[in-house]
Amino acid sequence: QVQLAEVGGGSAQAGGSLRLSCAASGRTFGNYAMAWFRQAPGKEREFVAAITGGGGTTASADSVKGRFTISRDNAKNTVTLQMNSLTPEDTAVYYCAAARSWSSRPGLTSSYEYWGQGTQVTVSS
Repeated sequence: QVQLAEVGGGSAQAGGSLRLSCAASGRTFGNYAMAWFRQAPGKEREFVAAITGGGGTTASADSVKGRFTISRDNAKNTVTLQMNSLTPEDTAVYYCAAARSWSSRPGLTSSYEYWGQGTQVTVSS
């Protein structure tokens, strides 16, 4: 059983930065692949970035490459999403997700067993 909680959401102006963190329960955090997804009003949940349990491999959506960076600290049971050069299109609820193993399709919501409740990110123009 894994429980996830996102923190760090808020508001920023276009071109600014925000950092999101996801805190996970349990002592086997390092065995889980982790990911960030986002969902804007009226839209489907969208993949943002993923990272393997050891942090050696990452994947990210084309829409955020070069701007967002995913990382993890297994000693602290956290995964972080550093968001730079924000645009209004980044406005969404951001969700943290966990999977017991790395999937060949890390960008699919169905690859993850556990989800946080989400945190709002709002970017103004």
